Amino acid sequence: MSFPQLDGEHRGEEILAVFDTAFGQLLAADPAAFRVKFRKMAASAFAFYRGTAGLFYHDLDEEKRGGPYLDERTSRVWIHGDLHAENFGTYMDANGRLIFNVNDFDEAYVGPFTWDLKRFAASVALIGYAKALSDEQISELVTIYAVAYRERIHALATGAKSDEVPPFTLDTAQGPLLDALRDARSLTRFGLLDSMTEIRDFERRFASGGGSVELDAATRYKVLAAFDGYLETLPDSSLARPDSYRVKDVVGRRGIGIGSAGLPSYNILLEGHSDALENDVVIYIKQAQTPAVSRHITDQAIRGYFQHEGHRTVISQRALQAHADPWLGWTELDGAGQLVAEVSPYAVDLDWGDIDDPEEIAQVVADLGRATATMHSAADDQSGESLVPFSTERAIDAAIAADEEGFAPLLVDFAHAYGARARADHQTFVDLFRNGRIPGL
Repeated sequence: MSFPQLDGEHRGEEILAVFDTAFGQLLAADPAAFRVKFRKMAASAFAFYRGTAGLFYHDLDEEKRGGPYLDERTSRVWIHGDLHAENFGTYMDANGRLIFNVNDFDEAYVGPFTWDLKRFAASVALIGYAKALSDEQISELVTIYAVAYRERIHALATGAKSDEVPPFTLDTAQGPLLDALRDARSLTRFGLLDSMTEIRDFERRFASGGGSVELDAATRYKVLAAFDGYLETLPDSSLARPDSYRVKDVVGRRGIGIGSAGLPSYNILLEGHSDALENDVVIYIKQAQTPAVSRHITDQAIRGYFQHEGHRTVISQRALQAHADPWLGWTELDGAGQLVAEVSPYAVDLDWGDIDDPEEIAQVVADLGRATATMHSAADDQSGESLVPFSTERAIDAAIAADEEGFAPLLVDFAHAYGARARADHQTFVDLFRNGRIPGL
């Protein structure tokens, strides 16, 4: 496939229009945060791609009208929404087990399963290009991802036992995935607390500096009221020790990452599961954002299912991630939906910087294909939510089975076409940014 080629000026105008829809209000509220965000995006085509999910979905015109492998069910499954090669990493699940899997569910929604696969495939093309891999090697990597995804979906759809499709843990992972898990295991809660807090008068408090902002009394009151609302969204199993949620301190923070520019956020220091100071817990409250994919889904039943974007983010993560963070919940603050979760000491993202050997890249891509399939299959009639009341793995398996031969080539063609477009768009974006063409900056 190919995307229509627009000259730089017309494509630039298109990019600016999408940016205005996606970022306009936040950019106007905090231009400095977006200058940081955009400088990070200017660093590489992949960084640009990471920050432009809205542009990606804007470009998928043919998917809005359907597409291969999409039917009434496979167009309505829980999807990650921003599935690229760097949105994978480690987390400690509710059972105390370190898991490597998909992370960052801010863009999660209900939509066509192929959108996740295409977004990942294009990211592989961009990483492969940056590592000077040939088009043939990139095609092989995307094919490996497609085959691994297809095999895992089929195994899950046909009733494979859990020990036949185990999660990636310290016992089952290998290569860079195992390295990430071992790095996560070497981290400690004390180390995280030491980097963010200090002990004053025999009690732990947030340390000044490091991006923290002291709150005035009125704001602190509002944040604590939002915290009380958050407690009502937690499962009963998380509330076994009420003292765990005793608030010790609150500070403000301002997100300046590629995905969180301009979003106000707050950190809250809690007692944790014992009186010992090294067991204190830091959670964050962050304003949830409108997912890019939702602007291209017209089903009102999906939109009406969620109270607000914080509720959507949490319900989606709980659906897509088995045994999710026990501190995960939602609340409202100043009329906006908020996501609440732990600042985890055990989170390590997959680092592509040292993954250069083609065979090792192939192994990682295959594992990420399996992880993607496991994620898609988790969020269905067994997830406890009524929005997707059928077995997604069976629906996806049947759709792919109808045209086995075309599945991998579809993703390969898309990866090359959109990878080329993203590289060209990156250059257009850099020219817009450096020449002062982005309104509000």
